[in-house]
Amino acid sequence: MKRYVVFALLGPFLGGFLLLIATTVMSGYWTETNIGEVEKIFVVLFSTLQYTYLFGILPALAMAAIDDILCHVKRIGPMLRMLIVGAIAFIAAELLYGGRGSDSGALQFVLYGLVGLVPAMLSSWLAQEKVAA
Repeated sequence: MKRYVVFALLGPFLGGFLLLIATTVMSGYWTETNIGEVEKIFVVLFSTLQYTYLFGILPALAMAAIDDILCHVKRIGPMLRMLIVGAIAFIAAELLYGGRGSDSGALQFVLYGLVGLVPAMLSSWLAQEKVAA
């Protein structure tokens, strides 16, 4: 149960933040960075936080379910489990967000894939720490 709570709390927040960053990078917003632009990013992040959780809770819980299933397989250690969950989340996020906008290429592939990879791997690692404790 702790695993699902960790994924549900951390996954949508981190994924939403990374999606916001990926979208702003792809739009060219970060060409001239100053403190005012960084403030705007955080204002947008916290003003859209309820939608981030609304649309991010189910994918995060799906990753938690995959992590939980892999946790019960004796041959798969924690590091391999984190890598498998991260790879699945990378592919899922890329398929979901990769078609956004007119741009395409390696940068878009990597940025939108990281939206799924980072929260899934971090949540898997933290869930392992919480469950083992």
